[in-house]
Amino acid sequence: MRHLGALLFLLGGLGALADVCEVPEVDSKLVESLGQRLLPWMDWLSLEHLNPSIYVGLRLSSLQAGAREAFYLHILKLNYQQRLLGLAIDDDSSNNQAKPSMGQLALYLLALRANCEFVGGRKGDRLVSQLKRFLEDEKRAIGSNHKGHPRTSYYQYGLGILALCVHQKRLHDSVVGKLLYAVEHDQHLQQDRLSVDTVAMAGLAFTCLEQSNLNPNQRHRISQAISTVQQKILKAQTSEGHFGNVYSTPLALQLLMNSSMPGEKLGRACLKARAALLASMQDGAFKNVLIISQLLPVLNGKSYVDLISPDCKAPRVLLQPAVETPSQTQELISVMLKVPHALQPYRHRISVPAGASLEDVLKKAQELTGFTYETRNSLSGPYLTSVMGKEAGEREFWQLLQAPDTPLLEGIADYTPKDGQTIELRLVSW
Repeated sequence: MRHLGALLFLLGGLGALADVCEVPEVDSKLVESLGQRLLPWMDWLSLEHLNPSIYVGLRLSSLQAGAREAFYLHILKLNYQQRLLGLAIDDDSSNNQAKPSMGQLALYLLALRANCEFVGGRKGDRLVSQLKRFLEDEKRAIGSNHKGHPRTSYYQYGLGILALCVHQKRLHDSVVGKLLYAVEHDQHLQQDRLSVDTVAMAGLAFTCLEQSNLNPNQRHRISQAISTVQQKILKAQTSEGHFGNVYSTPLALQLLMNSSMPGEKLGRACLKARAALLASMQDGAFKNVLIISQLLPVLNGKSYVDLISPDCKAPRVLLQPAVETPSQTQELISVMLKVPHALQPYRHRISVPAGASLEDVLKKAQELTGFTYETRNSLSGPYLTSVMGKEAGEREFWQLLQAPDTPLLEGIADYTPKDGQTIELRLVSW
């Protein structure tokens, strides 16, 4: 009878869990190893490496970086305010320092909120005004008939709305309406596939707007859009358990954890996703700092929506740097790199040490074989802008594929080619 009672208790617990989306705790050592991947980035304080998502991810996690964390926020403030408000370190007007993108500015505002700060005062008002201008520009690019496209993406559009929402800054209904229309009419597709991270970000923005009641005239549409996003994400779950793919799953879970959907389907889907994430963590799949920064809050039962009322006094475990073990051997692998449709078609076999990134392969090819490429930095890492003299135009990008036609899910800095692989770079439109 004792065993029967224990079984009934366990089943009852699972039944209760099935009504909501929860991610049960995972091994603290796995969580710590993820956090340790962020620490080196907090020491790289150059403009190209600064990433507000690192700070947001840590503040919403069960981990902390001590004094390094506070110093990182201080450097973020100096850089972002100087770049946005025209407070250049020198007075040289020829110093053409790129201003942050809409997504970068939005993440910076999330970082401030993660420290329990509301933007305010003259400087804060200018930051808010700048982000609102970005959104107004994107609204105009989409057009009154919705036939246009954002200059950046609907992902950044949703992120911008979310950032202003957690600071309790109201946007005009017409700005919110563009994102609502995109979700209602499937304008979040990338190459005919559902962009899970884009709809998840839209859902997080809508959830914040619903909880804050900043756009009461749109309340019904917002509630309907949240339900639409939830259903789309659940339908996108793979047989392995990921929503879309392994790297879009953390943001999808952030949205679903705020879900109020009844029934067992949601809870089971989240438990399946948790198992898939655990397997991926054990395999060392998470190397990109932006994705890690989205995953750490999930593993602490948090999401970006929690920045409406962040708990800045919650206890967090102090991270210690990982102990690196020196590699004993320098085994070489061979990777075929090809660009068949460039102005000058390219095909060469490149030898690099095992464990090298695709970016290392490109650098070696440039050094040895006359291969040429250019990149631009983003919050998710460097991406290709030009290959063999051919630049990606508007609404084009250089796609990374494992030949013949398997798109890579990671960028050039994160993907680790295997021995004998053929990697193709292909210019595609979106």
